[in-house]
Amino acid sequence: MNSLLKGTFLLIIATFLGEVTEFIVNMILARELGESGLGQYMTILPTIFLVLMLASFELPVSVSKMVAENDEKYYRSLLGHAVRMAILITAVLSIASAVILPLVPAFKGYHPMFKWVVLLLIPVITISSVARGFFMGKNEMGKIAVAYFLRRIIQLLLLALVFQFFEFDPDTSLLVAFCTMAGSELVVFTYLLHLFIVSYQNIKKQPGEPLSGPHVRKSLMAVSVPTTAMRLFNALTHAVQPFLIKAAVIQAGISPETATEQYGMLAGVAMTIGFFPAFIAHSFLIILIPAVSKAYAQKEFIKLQKILQQVMLITFIYGIPAVVAFYVFAEPLTNVFFHSSDAAIYLQLLAPYFLFHFFVIPMQAYLIGLGLVKDAFIHTVWATIISFSLIWIVGSQPEWHMGGIIIGMNAGSVLLTLLHYITICKKIGITWPLKAAIRNSPN
Repeated sequence: MNSLLKGTFLLIIATFLGEVTEFIVNMILARELGESGLGQYMTILPTIFLVLMLASFELPVSVSKMVAENDEKYYRSLLGHAVRMAILITAVLSIASAVILPLVPAFKGYHPMFKWVVLLLIPVITISSVARGFFMGKNEMGKIAVAYFLRRIIQLLLLALVFQFFEFDPDTSLLVAFCTMAGSELVVFTYLLHLFIVSYQNIKKQPGEPLSGPHVRKSLMAVSVPTTAMRLFNALTHAVQPFLIKAAVIQAGISPETATEQYGMLAGVAMTIGFFPAFIAHSFLIILIPAVSKAYAQKEFIKLQKILQQVMLITFIYGIPAVVAFYVFAEPLTNVFFHSSDAAIYLQLLAPYFLFHFFVIPMQAYLIGLGLVKDAFIHTVWATIISFSLIWIVGSQPEWHMGGIIIGMNAGSVLLTLLHYITICKKIGITWPLKAAIRNSPN
């Protein structure tokens, strides 16, 4: 088993354990916060995650790509420039957040300390992003796996201990619940920072060569900016999608109350079940960026083709049985876990949507490794336009309503997969179907 598969297997185990731990965390939150408190908690999380996403500035992706592409003799200079850039990002975003966050309407009705805990997390996220990117680039996935699982298990332990021995009013309970998440991030930051400092001290003992600051910053920005833009676009479309879907089915003649219930079954039941196996795809996402970046920088096109074939094969191996199981056992799955047999048909009809997304996630990482972040962004925009258009056109028809919505979602997923795959094949010299045909000068 090569290092790619070993690292992927390790991340899959850690991610799976993390998903199980998060499920237990959500159970504790539901019990301690109640329905109203949990609703408030889940309502504010997207805003918080948006701030933290900006704080990371996709540095794990851009730093890992640069580390993988460069020789070890450049690491000291590269990391020095990356850390200085991270400090600058921290300073700018912290000042901007200190001014803007108190004015954000989403924080009204929450404990006053909420926004300041978010503010304190900004440097934690930004600096740890550099360390995370460094270890990803060096293919030290054991450290990444431990960090991921550590975040989940620390939050679980803190939640269990705090709510076991103390009682709080509703507003304070929300703050404490978020502080446990912030505390887990601080523990992960300490863990990664310690390992990073030890590694950096070892690098300083080795002879090194400098890289120019403008070159490093330009290379990091070339990946971080479009990748951050793509994530912001996805966040925006995910925010708009619920309103578009409900508007379409209301236009089809469904009452607003029924439209809300149907969307709840679609997003809260069918999609929650269907995306559970995606933790495997996200493990590929982490490990593929540095692996593909390094192979492409060294012009190893045969290796790039083999990596793609391995990823596609593994995705088939787990993806096909997963969607078949969802289709066959749709009703018992929705009944046992969510007590909603009405969502079973949505889970069955969304099978193509889930399957193709299992392919899209690692292929997105592949495009980033090949330096095609802008292409990935453009593909996402086009697929979203087509998907949203079909959702409205077909979903608003009285004879289709939710069936039309799912047709639009499936079509967008298929289109995005094909755009990613064709672009990758063209770049690394694979003809259709998936057969290697090494070209003398791949585009």
